Amino acid sequence: MWIGWKLIVLAIKAAWGITKILFYLVFFPIVLILLVVGGLIYVALPILIIIGLIGLLCGE
Repeated sequence: MWIGWKLIVLAIKAAWGITKILFYLVFFPIVLILLVVGGLIYVALPILIIIGLIGLLCGE
């Protein structure tokens, strides 16, 4: 029973890691590109700056 729970927890952690990678490397850049193409550079640029500052300050 204990091994089953450990495997479930490991699977959830792995799925969360894969989801974070997909969001950071695929989803977020596509959204920013679509905002720029759609003429919403005034929305995309502040988002990019805020995320960049958070990344610099909280970088691991």
